[in-house]
Amino acid sequence: MNGYERIQAALKGEKPDKTPVMLHNFMMAAEEAGVSMATYRENPKVVSDTFIKSVEKYQFDGVLVDLDTVTLAGAVGVPIDFPEHEPARSAIGNLNDLSEVKSLKKVNIENYRYVQNWLEAVSLIKQHFGNEIFVRGNCDQAPFSLASMMRGSQNWMLDMLMEESEMIQELLEYCSDISCQFIRLMAQTGCDMVSNGDSPAGPEMISPEMYEMFAMPFEKRVVDVAHECKLPYTLHICGDTEPIIEAMFKTGADAFELDYKTNVNKAFEVFHDDACFIGNIDPSSVLAMGSPELVEKKTIELMNIFSKTNRFILNAGCAIPSNTPEENLRRMIQTAREYCF
Repeated sequence: MNGYERIQAALKGEKPDKTPVMLHNFMMAAEEAGVSMATYRENPKVVSDTFIKSVEKYQFDGVLVDLDTVTLAGAVGVPIDFPEHEPARSAIGNLNDLSEVKSLKKVNIENYRYVQNWLEAVSLIKQHFGNEIFVRGNCDQAPFSLASMMRGSQNWMLDMLMEESEMIQELLEYCSDISCQFIRLMAQTGCDMVSNGDSPAGPEMISPEMYEMFAMPFEKRVVDVAHECKLPYTLHICGDTEPIIEAMFKTGADAFELDYKTNVNKAFEVFHDDACFIGNIDPSSVLAMGSPELVEKKTIELMNIFSKTNRFILNAGCAIPSNTPEENLRRMIQTAREYCF
């Protein structure tokens, strides 16, 4: 099997010849290619070349094409900071009051340069690899997360406690349209899967009840659009997602990329028959700062749990830091390749 076939098998619940590996490694890949984040985000060819070099170096099965976590926020007018050596970020929202949602104008995100850069990069990567390597086109933020960026996280938390549900729903509807636009555009690149992150919707930020009321219905809407585009979909939420993991499953996502803080036994219990688990080695204390021996130990522990299902793809639990030692990443991949089911 090649990488594309291994990941397709995992998504379908079929047995691959080896454990499939799909990395969230855009920062590390850029660092190893000698490319600054500023150069990376501005040039789709650089993004493409960065991932091609990384696949050739480490021989993993699938690439997760990421640019940053604020592209959709920038597309709708949120002020964005663009550091030279770090991914772009936002600090404040562009809605001073929730009532301003009523005056929001429809935005065509295709006109935003960084959306275009992202789409072109995915298209170039897919053209290069064809059906040899699986290409996951990440689509930035899910609706709840985008709403949080538009209001600013503190204001958004207060909104859900104090404001009228009607205006909250109106903003989420607006953000849902933006997220779904990106899914539809990404589907045109030829990528093999789409995904979103929705980390502010996790239990470390809001209650499970709030998740089911304000985040899950809109995540499901995005999943439905991905399926309309004939593509599988992955949902990523940081932190300990155990309190909401069963609700997340109800979104209909085909795969879930979860943080190392999540109880993997619970994840196996919920997903093993019907959805693929992606993850979830600790990217910081294990991959970036741990020894190769610790990386091997944690990889085996994880794979021992998911050896009872075919629906498993090895990855870190979140983005792999740029300073991760090459030896540690190689050890994780080697351990997966040599693991005997």
